[in-house]
Amino acid sequence: MDKGITMGDLKGTLEVFAKELYGADGVDFSAEAEAKLREYGLVLGHVTVMGGDRPSGTIVAQSPLPDTPTKFPVNNSLATGPQYTAKEAMHTWMFAALWWIFFTNITCGIGLLAVASPMAQEVIKMSPLEAASMVGIIGLLNGGGRIAWSTLSDYIGRRNTYVLFFAIQIAAFYLLASVTDSFMFQALIFIIITCYGGGFSCMPAYLSDLFGTKQLSAIHGRILTAWGLAGIAGPLLLSIIYERTHSYTLTLYFFSGCFVVSLI
Repeated sequence: MDKGITMGDLKGTLEVFAKELYGADGVDFSAEAEAKLREYGLVLGHVTVMGGDRPSGTIVAQSPLPDTPTKFPVNNSLATGPQYTAKEAMHTWMFAALWWIFFTNITCGIGLLAVASPMAQEVIKMSPLEAASMVGIIGLLNGGGRIAWSTLSDYIGRRNTYVLFFAIQIAAFYLLASVTDSFMFQALIFIIITCYGGGFSCMPAYLSDLFGTKQLSAIHGRILTAWGLAGIAGPLLLSIIYERTHSYTLTLYFFSGCFVVSLI
């Protein structure tokens, strides 16, 4: 049965229609009556006979469909500034610089993520359970950093945000290489991870600022090749240095130096 507005719901209204269309004798549910009801935006649905000589039924309220779809004008004035194609963007020094910045941020961040638990157990003698808890908090701060830093970038600008990322991580990685206090160790890792997440989330907006939105998805896809390569380079680089030195110290100093180069 079709759902709709029942006779009882529209009793007063339908009585007016009945008297207007068919006199005081009642409602005629013929094809002609349905056509007239459609003019009022009412479509006849299910009809049953309730006894006596007066029919009852269900009236479904429905606005008449237009003959043609309504067309709204498209406002193209929202696209401001330069609008690069993906090919044009890739031939600019800005794209190369952003690619390297993204690669550096992801390489160092994901490298730290890969060894956060074993490094905590080795450097500050955390138990496996404590290290696992720290990794869980890292996951939350990774997501929280994406929200917080991307929001901040709307106020201070994308360029200034990345300068902050690199300045903070230069100091954080440098200090992390020599810290032995549990609280400071975790605080530095948490700060680095928020910057790692923020660097990831701010990149689409930075690309939009520089290259426009004409082919933003294609340009962002090409920048993400840096993420794919960094996912291999970070853990691999860290493990090679650790195998040769049996210490995370040199790797952390190296990561700090990478951010110095990128900041320059």
